[in-house]
Amino acid sequence: MKIGTIDLGERPVMLAPMEDVTDRSFRLICKEQGADMVTTEFVSADALIRNIASTTRKLSLDDSERPAAIQIYGRDVDSMVEAARIVEQAHPDVIDINFGCPVKKVAGKGAGAGMLRDIPRMLAITRAVVDAVKLPVTVKTRLGWDHENKIIVGLAEQLQDCGIAAITVHGRTRSQMYTGEADWEMIARVKENPRLTIPVIGNGDITSPQKALDAFRRYGVDGVMVGRASIGAPWIFHDIRQAIEADSAEAVSQLSLAEKFALLRRQIDESIDRIDEYRGILHIRRHLAASPLFKGISHFRDTRIAMLRASTRAELDAILTDIERLISRDTISQA
Repeated sequence: MKIGTIDLGERPVMLAPMEDVTDRSFRLICKEQGADMVTTEFVSADALIRNIASTTRKLSLDDSERPAAIQIYGRDVDSMVEAARIVEQAHPDVIDINFGCPVKKVAGKGAGAGMLRDIPRMLAITRAVVDAVKLPVTVKTRLGWDHENKIIVGLAEQLQDCGIAAITVHGRTRSQMYTGEADWEMIARVKENPRLTIPVIGNGDITSPQKALDAFRRYGVDGVMVGRASIGAPWIFHDIRQAIEADSAEAVSQLSLAEKFALLRRQIDESIDRIDEYRGILHIRRHLAASPLFKGISHFRDTRIAMLRASTRAELDAILTDIERLISRDTISQA
């Protein structure tokens, strides 16, 4: 699969952009674990133009994480064009436009998935951004605004006509947010459109190697994008990559418990080093809270609360050491 001249190989697996999640450290880890392409947290066009420091920092890319995309969002043609030109100076491999974020503070103001209610403006923005930069431009969007307006098949074709190099389709409507199941049949219909020639990347509920394989085998997508299932579990890319190479989910040789804990500790350390101890731990709590490592542990409630309340590196490391021992002991007792 190619995005412009960027060759991602056959059946690529990509890291989805997620606010407060896909910082540089997490992207690098996911890349090392097997992600074929990563994307930054989304970047507000208006904040970028105003040179807000917290926004401009999101443009920082490491060569070892490439190919990498920077994603921008906004609701105005001129500001999106100006933002795209600023992003181009950061030298990403791809510029991605967010037409899929469903949260109220974005979609409610007409940006992100809010654009699904103003298709002429969406197309105008896309066409203008494509014309303004030399990098490949891609779009990430949803099936439509709600169940009665699943417009993605025709919309994908219109976006292609604007000059985009690939499209990522999240198999939910905006009204669904992240509830219910992703509709992969609709994603397949996009891919099956004979008038669509650009790559179609499927997104939504890719939570296991088997689901990634199903996306390629049953629905024919060119690539898959993993989002929430990677939070607290960057090793999912390792597992999916192994399954794809062997064409079997049963062939996956998972990382050891120690290796998985080492990755979480690395995230903690790099988050603290990037920001500071207090805010770095606050940032990483979302990953810890979502990690499947801690699911199913008996009598875990108090330990979980302590883990999510820890405020120093030493305190958090000691709690993780205790949890690792607890899981190892439970595993041995169940053997």
